Amino acid sequence: MAMSNSLKPLISKWAVGVVPYYSSTCNNNNNTRRRRRRRLRVSVAQMATTQSPTPLSSTKIIDSHLHVWASPQEAAEKYPYFPGQEPSLPGHLDFLLQCMGKAGVDGALIVQPINHKFDHSLVTSVLEGYPSKFVGCCLANPAEDGSGIRQLEHLVLKDGYRAVRFNPYLWPSGQKMTNEIGKAMFSKAGELGVPVGFMCMKGLSLHLSEVEKLCTEFPSTVVLLDHLAFCKPPITDEEKLAFSELLKLSRFPQIYVKFSALFRVSRRPYPYEDLSQVLSQVVSRFGANHVMWGSDFPFVVSECGYTEAKEAVSLIAHEVPLSSTEMEWVMGKTIMQLFQGQWLS
Repeated sequence: MAMSNSLKPLISKWAVGVVPYYSSTCNNNNNTRRRRRRRLRVSVAQMATTQSPTPLSSTKIIDSHLHVWASPQEAAEKYPYFPGQEPSLPGHLDFLLQCMGKAGVDGALIVQPINHKFDHSLVTSVLEGYPSKFVGCCLANPAEDGSGIRQLEHLVLKDGYRAVRFNPYLWPSGQKMTNEIGKAMFSKAGELGVPVGFMCMKGLSLHLSEVEKLCTEFPSTVVLLDHLAFCKPPITDEEKLAFSELLKLSRFPQIYVKFSALFRVSRRPYPYEDLSQVLSQVVSRFGANHVMWGSDFPFVVSECGYTEAKEAVSLIAHEVPLSSTEMEWVMGKTIMQLFQGQWLS
């Protein structure tokens, strides 16, 4: 597949609330969580001192999926929340930097949060302040007047965003991502050399035909499937079909899969061991160089913790097992190859 130059190259005083637009999967009390984390930290340490097939190497660790939004003070002074989308948990920059530093994560792709909707000024300020640490993924505006296409060009060419997210639930009622505006934005993303991330929150089956049609018509546009395309370890026939369709998407060389927000797709508490076979099959079909880890900060913090979100991948991969080379791809090399020229210093 030919790639464009763009692709080559504190905790506050808030009470941590419920994830605002997804359901939580972790119902253990705090004491149980702390005991489990202590035991699993020991497991990670043991893996690091034995001949584990999946140790983390010196390759940079890059988080392919997280969010950042204004603190209440920042929102009041400069970066207002979109009405009705006020966050219920902290996700400001200082908190993110603290979590990344503690976890040893070197960089990240920041996905524009719904809390600020199409106002990208807060994320843009973060990108400008930390150009070697963060890459921006903007949010597509599917307005019927086509203004979202011009906004996409501005965000990419003027503000330096290098990816765009398609949220199908922002399309006008009754419209699909394959409508005239959706096709125009998807095509434009390919022209600009920026990948399109799909958020199939209500299930891949609902949006499979749209993804397939766009990929078929515009093969030069790279695609990122957020959160395993929201495919859980399959149990029911419907889930088995959805997961099978996810694997079949590997026929499109432009598609990459985010092994991200594990707490959203696992049926078990941290460290989400039921995802081992899911990861094994996804890596087998797509290749490790098309799979990338992501945390879904800040939502993950109240679920298992940011550091634990990174450690979980090693524990899951140890069960597969993945080789150390495959782990390097998943934990950083894949996204670094996709956004060449980033995270070098």
